[in-house]
Amino acid sequence: MQWIPADWPAPVGVIAGTTLRDSHFELPAEPQWLNQVHGTQVVRWGSSDFDNGPPNADAIISDQPGSLCVVRTADCLPILLCASDGNEIAAVHAGWRGLAAGIIDATLEAMKTPAQDLVAWFGPAISQPAFEVGPEVRESFSAWGETDEWFQPNQRGRLQADLYGLAQARLREIGVPAAHGGDLCTHADPERFYSYRRDGETGRLLSFIYRP
Repeated sequence: MQWIPADWPAPVGVIAGTTLRDSHFELPAEPQWLNQVHGTQVVRWGSSDFDNGPPNADAIISDQPGSLCVVRTADCLPILLCASDGNEIAAVHAGWRGLAAGIIDATLEAMKTPAQDLVAWFGPAISQPAFEVGPEVRESFSAWGETDEWFQPNQRGRLQADLYGLAQARLREIGVPAAHGGDLCTHADPERFYSYRRDGETGRLLSFIYRP
């Protein structure tokens, strides 16, 4: 198998998932690539943002038939979003910097679909047991309130960060009723996934969603 299909209640015709490492999976349409910078910029598929090549952005949304939204990751969390009627889609690159800065909020603000009418899927990302960070990362989420659940201390005096948990909490806070996935660890599965934290220099997985 060359990809992992998203396991979520998306409408018929919507194709979404994540490619595996070293695969030659043929995407269902031509993508518009982003220059991902761990920020909060959101662009719309087919807009003038792409006139001069890939824009600096970490989320792409579309309500156009035949469009494909894609992000590239190798430990960061890919989030795919779909309207319950299938008429709007989004792909989000959510590392800890983007999450702390508000990439989820920015994406939902840019979408036409209300949060309560969206469904989310988390592609493969580094899991909490494998993601050691320093206290400065936890501090960047101080505005979120109590963070003990997402930053567990380890025996080395550092913290284990939960990207999946952080994203789930933010989506729930905004009003997205369900987020699926979240049980795949890039770091722990070298046969299927790239992991920058594990390997240093590495390739990228593609998480994509196609709107028919």
